[in-house]
Amino acid sequence: MHLKLPFDSTKPVVGEATIEIDKPPTDVFAYVGEQFFNNYPKWAVEVVKFEPLDGNEVFIGAKAKQIRKDNDAEIESVFAITDFHPQEKLSLTGVDQPYKQSYILNANEQKKPTSLTFRFELLELEIFMRPFEKLIRYAIEDGAENTVENIKNLIAVECN
Repeated sequence: MHLKLPFDSTKPVVGEATIEIDKPPTDVFAYVGEQFFNNYPKWAVEVVKFEPLDGNEVFIGAKAKQIRKDNDAEIESVFAITDFHPQEKLSLTGVDQPYKQSYILNANEQKKPTSLTFRFELLELEIFMRPFEKLIRYAIEDGAENTVENIKNLIAVECN
């Protein structure tokens, strides 16, 4: 007997946020993309331990290990850089956890401001968690808003 569920158990849960940063895209991407391994722990305040596994250079396939504190639980994961397009996009995907993060820039040449979008995708959600999908999406969107705000504030202070 085939059991039909009222929801798609493989549909990703996605949240994103966009912010304008009063810097040219070269500066924003240098901070977010090229210096990702140095700067990521600064804006991802929930990360309590972070270790690049292939050095600090960012390239497709480069991996890092992180421990995030989430509701008093420590969650360890390894991720790999899966997309790296200077001045445009940086994406990473969980190696041992089903998630994807993307940092997407939208700007005209070297003009300011630069629009930065952070997108987080929880690629799988266990079936018992599906009834809480709206709450999970809200938490992801809230985290995305915090991420872009943190990046904007850090760039304003550190990239003068």
